[in-house]
Amino acid sequence: MAPRFVTHLWFEHGALEAAEFYTQLFPNSRITAVTHYSEVGREFHGQEPGTVMTVSLELNGRPFMLLNGGPEFRLSPAFSILLECDTQEEIDRYWDALLEGGEAQQCGWLVDRFGVSWQISAPMDEWLTTLDAAARDRVLAAMFQMTKIDLATLEAAARGEPAPAGR
Repeated sequence: MAPRFVTHLWFEHGALEAAEFYTQLFPNSRITAVTHYSEVGREFHGQEPGTVMTVSLELNGRPFMLLNGGPEFRLSPAFSILLECDTQEEIDRYWDALLEGGEAQQCGWLVDRFGVSWQISAPMDEWLTTLDAAARDRVLAAMFQMTKIDLATLEAAARGEPAPAGR
């Protein structure tokens, strides 16, 4: 059997609330297990017995585990979840939902209300590996001016056209 990769996120608290929110937001998602702290190891973890320790979940079929580990470590933009969207409607939907109570950042990045960093984007890797150098530079220049990703503006930049009116 090949090893299984599971993205593991350390929360101070609120892992179950985050998992419930994410699994309601994303299709083909579900909570698969919830574990609780016991008295065992309390001198190390410092958590109240009975409180949620881990939440295992799948987001669109991909495994994640969220840990209520306390304040020792913090989530950071050094780790983010990249969500590639095919349409502006998808970008708008996920951006708006994840941004509620969070903070917008440059180039399609945001930090949600749980402290998780997300990149709500278009398939940039595909664009940046298939476009010629001039088109790549135009797309990147346009993206660096954005907070939320605007597909029409990026597509226009790729073609060497001005941004659509009102953008």
